[in-house]
Amino acid sequence: MPNPRDMPHEHPWFEPLTKLRYRHIVVLDGTWCAIQRFNFTTAIVVGLDPVGYSRRYCYEHAEEAEIALAAWDGQNHPGGPWIKCKGPGIDLLNPSLTS
Repeated sequence: MPNPRDMPHEHPWFEPLTKLRYRHIVVLDGTWCAIQRFNFTTAIVVGLDPVGYSRRYCYEHAEEAEIALAAWDGQNHPGGPWIKCKGPGIDLLNPSLTS
């Protein structure tokens, strides 16, 4: 059975998403995820499709986001020092940073 992290390369969405500057595109637990650079943060975007994504976990440094995505299984929240999770109806501070 192929590694689910490698399957996106064969999917028709892969090339259009890379043209939109999504990087490290993977499928975790059936959900498309990737790294995307924003003005002040780098994020793991979750629920990615050609139209957009459902939420993002913002990290101060790109390397932290990349390491967290590589280690994440797609369940619960990713690891590492993400600052905020944002999406429609979602505005969550990382609980480990607020305690």
